[in-house]
Amino acid sequence: MTNMELVLNMLAEATTTEISKQKLPKGFEESRVIAQQGGTIAGNTRKAIETKSGKAIVTGKNAKRLK
Repeated sequence: MTNMELVLNMLAEATTTEISKQKLPKGFEESRVIAQQGGTIAGNTRKAIETKSGKAIVTGKNAKRLK
């Protein structure tokens, strides 16, 4: 996993947390919808970065192999 992949993962988690704090979901289904919204925001960000940079963000690498 590259630094950019980690940053996008953190963006998804932080966004989901902020939405959840505002919406105060009750139960699994509402939480799932909010998690999807956070993931969508990070996914859209990834696509925008890939469009501007011309290269893929997601790799097949994992942290053990990056050393």
